[in-house]
Amino acid sequence: MINIDTGTEELLCHIENRVGVVTLNKPDKKNALGDILTPALRRTVLELDEDDRVGCVMLTGAGDAFCSGGDVSGMGGGLSAPKGPKERIAELVHKQVTLTLRIHEMSKVTVAALPGAAAGAGLSIALACDLRVASDNAFVMTAFKNIGLSGDYGASWFLPRLIGMAKAKELFYTSERIYAEEGERLGIFNRVYPQETFRADAMEFCAAIANGPTRTLGRMKINLNEGFNQSLRDSLVLEAEHLIASGQDPESKEAISAFMQKRTPQFHEGSNNE
Repeated sequence: MINIDTGTEELLCHIENRVGVVTLNKPDKKNALGDILTPALRRTVLELDEDDRVGCVMLTGAGDAFCSGGDVSGMGGGLSAPKGPKERIAELVHKQVTLTLRIHEMSKVTVAALPGAAAGAGLSIALACDLRVASDNAFVMTAFKNIGLSGDYGASWFLPRLIGMAKAKELFYTSERIYAEEGERLGIFNRVYPQETFRADAMEFCAAIANGPTRTLGRMKINLNEGFNQSLRDSLVLEAEHLIASGQDPESKEAISAFMQKRTPQFHEGSNNE
């Protein structure tokens, strides 16, 4: 296991079996975001994206929650000089782009592992990930309505694409809690694991991805993300470009060789960092 310095105890990070594990570490506040944790998260996500030792990034939370959203008490907004609406909008756009957009566009596969609740901007972060796994006691909620806010960090973009517009509107308008079983049925969660074995099960799930063909998975991710926003013709061109690139990649040569030899492919040397 390789520990990564995040600059704060509010965010922990290590690399284990090619999984970059990022843990929001404010369990006493349900891992709420704030002026220390969130900038560290932005930096760490960027660092892991550029680290060749990492094949998959898993975002999780300490204790019994994933992330409860913004920590109002720790944001320090009242300490700064008043800003006009345009300046405040630009500032928030930058914060969003460098967090959830960055997660969404990472070259590595990202997995949100929910040991418990994800709400508000915490839900947005989970939705920005490619996949979500949950403990059987976890739940998600938009929560924005409960504090008189309309939502941020991409929830209104991610959620309809995941579960459909009508259901997304319902969850925004009602702030209803969606528990693990229902979340899996809706497609919010890809896997639900028993609370007792959740962290080990989540690591096993992520490690299987992390030790796969990382560059190939990255091309798949771009194909799928771009497919939502472009025509079929453009998607066919992008798929062709990526398929040819993959065919020339050593990952494909190893996969074909392993298939012919009836063995498990080994895409990464010394992948076990323990």
